Amino acid sequence: MAKPEGPTRAKIQETVDANYEAFSKRLPDLLKTNPGQFALLRDEEIVEFFSSAREAAQHGERTFDDGLFSVQEVTDEAVDLGWFSHVVPIAYPGEMASPIHTWDSTHELV
Repeated sequence: MAKPEGPTRAKIQETVDANYEAFSKRLPDLLKTNPGQFALLRDEEIVEFFSSAREAAQHGERTFDDGLFSVQEVTDEAVDLGWFSHVVPIAYPGEMASPIHTWDSTHELV
């Protein structure tokens, strides 16, 4: 049986853009309640806050097998990470983590 294909780049970008817009609207309040934390977003809603982007991304991967989520840091200025990329140290099984990798929902290093 063939493995189901993941979301298209267009769908991922659409998800990231929608999540980013929703996050930006809530940013003033979030700066008061969750400064410096990382929000995991799905369907324009904040799912949970984490202390690192890596934790948020890992939770997103475990929770949303379609890869349609994004991570945003609560800072003075919203940072659009673009095409569902996270800049966090990661490693695949058998690899050593490099200081920074950019990866996407298909786990391709970019």
